[in-house]
Amino acid sequence: MFASYLIGLREGLEATLVVSVLVAFLVKSDRTDKLPHVWAGVLAAVALSVGFGAVLTFTAAHLGHTGQELFDAITSLLAVVFVTWMIFWMRRAARALSGELRGRLTEALEMGSLAVVVMAFLAVAREGLETALLFFASVQGATTTAQPLIGISLGLLTSVALGYLIYKSAVRVNLTTFFTWTGLLLILVAAGIFKYGVHDLQEANILPGLSAYAFDVTGVLPPDSWYGALLAGMLNITPQPSVLETLAWAVYLIPTLFFFLRPSRPQLAHAPVA
Repeated sequence: MFASYLIGLREGLEATLVVSVLVAFLVKSDRTDKLPHVWAGVLAAVALSVGFGAVLTFTAAHLGHTGQELFDAITSLLAVVFVTWMIFWMRRAARALSGELRGRLTEALEMGSLAVVVMAFLAVAREGLETALLFFASVQGATTTAQPLIGISLGLLTSVALGYLIYKSAVRVNLTTFFTWTGLLLILVAAGIFKYGVHDLQEANILPGLSAYAFDVTGVLPPDSWYGALLAGMLNITPQPSVLETLAWAVYLIPTLFFFLRPSRPQLAHAPVA
């Protein structure tokens, strides 16, 4: 539930910030007549994201055991790729995001109403599709979908509330700090999803070593305990992982954390040309 909440909060806030920038720009530019076009694009993006999630669920439910395991593995690996790219992209581009969106919206206003709808749709659809894919991959190991659905719904509602308060300037959120901490947590979630994707490949007999366990701490971390369920649901930490799962978790987590936490190098100013 917490992992799903984090996904909804992080991805939802990114989408909410995008929408708030577009709305604020139109209001300050006295172009409120274009607001319905922005909301039309946003609603179309939400519908596409929900439809994409439904297609993933329907496809997985109508496959055989091997096909379902392979499908789950592919979606898990794709989710890891997308969330990793999103984390580093937001870390690098967060400061320039507002100006970039305003520039694109200015160009769209010059082209016409349809361009505004398309621009708002594309700005939100990327976040929505990433959310659907990441959520689908994160709940594959869950025994029930009720708690993940509650978690992501609460995360999205929280992100909308934060976005509205930021738009109204009622709160001041240090977005750099926010995206840094949520990025760290999402890296841990992505490492668990990557580990589960490797497990699915082993279940589908694509990779060997399903029964070669790295360790067994079932006595210390019972799967039916609340803390065992919490670690499994949040970070996919299981008491009896295979050697390949453990290696995959470490191979993803260690270098990703290193590059994420590494201080960015200051850009050197170019010397003037004589």
